[in-house]
Amino acid sequence: MQLPGPTASPYWQTTRFRIDLRRPHVMGVVNVTPDSFSDGGEHADAGAALRHAESLLRQGADLLDIGGESTRPGAPPVPLAEELARVLPVVREAVRLGVPISIDTYKPAVMAACLDLGVDIVNDIWALRCTDEGGRSAEAVVAAHPTCGVCLMHMHRQPQDMQVTPMEGDAVPLVRDFLAARAAALRAQGVAHERIVLDYGIGFGKTVEQNLDLLARQRELLSLGYPLLAGWSRKSTLGRITGQDRPAERVAASVAAALLAVERGARIVRVHDVAPTVQALQVWMAVQEREGA
Repeated sequence: MQLPGPTASPYWQTTRFRIDLRRPHVMGVVNVTPDSFSDGGEHADAGAALRHAESLLRQGADLLDIGGESTRPGAPPVPLAEELARVLPVVREAVRLGVPISIDTYKPAVMAACLDLGVDIVNDIWALRCTDEGGRSAEAVVAAHPTCGVCLMHMHRQPQDMQVTPMEGDAVPLVRDFLAARAAALRAQGVAHERIVLDYGIGFGKTVEQNLDLLARQRELLSLGYPLLAGWSRKSTLGRITGQDRPAERVAASVAAALLAVERGARIVRVHDVAPTVQALQVWMAVQEREGA
């Protein structure tokens, strides 16, 4: 079944896997952090994180996204050595699980170390705009790899102040133009089109209204010709809409947002609550198949 959208390729090329995006995929979140907004550090050590990863796979996750630094609004930066110490033990084991593994980082050194271990995807909230102390850029790390996948995300300002001074105006064309420019810069470095996925960055420096506009008008972003990843899971916008202050109480709202994103053409949804999201998408796909029968 082909999802709507003018993507040039129905596949996402990654290090070890060529992911078939003709159906929606669920990316399970594995936070190896003590201060994540969504799970409060429940999986902060390597053993707990790996057990959680295996649980997400049993629930039906297609991919796993491993991160060692919280990017919640106001979160302080994590030193390089500490982030490496958090994620590398998890990555070493996770790449043996038989599914695509993504590393959620903006640091070139973390990207390089994880790619050396066999990670499939770099998921960067800074869209590869950062450099390390030696002058190596995140863009150069990804461009130097022959096949790894990459997800380029839009973020206004930085986690420390993005919600203090959020974006102004119509977010959709601003986000579209930013993502187009970042994808073009990567293509200019020789990175193949089918390695690139885009994320419009829900909650990263945007108002509630702007976040909702990005979902309502998501198809406008598909005009760029790249698959979209949507990361609505447990976000504060959903709390504002539903009145649920605790992220763990936003499961139903998160599933609804994921389903709406897929219906509007997203190929990948990044979620904390894998089982209910998978079940919702199974129902959606069954109906889609009957419509096309």
